[in-house]
Amino acid sequence: MMEALFDGRIIPWERRADITAEYRAINKKIENEKRYFMEKMSLDDCKRFQELEGLYETAAHCEDADLYAHGFTLGTCLMLEVLEKKESLLDG
Repeated sequence: MMEALFDGRIIPWERRADITAEYRAINKKIENEKRYFMEKMSLDDCKRFQELEGLYETAAHCEDADLYAHGFTLGTCLMLEVLEKKESLLDG
């Protein structure tokens, strides 16, 4: 696995979740609701609404990046403990 990570055959941030029927249905409902509200808004309100959507996407990306870094750190800490245990097994 480490070699595959190094060689770029595994790229963790490119992994996509499986798209389920439930996921598609929720996204369709979101798009329908967004369309409904945008049809009722003035042009200026539509622009602000789209900017708000962009802010939500940026915030979600920041959170995802933080979660990824946290998970990677936890995994690294786990490996350090494993290696420490291995050293004590080999020494004893």
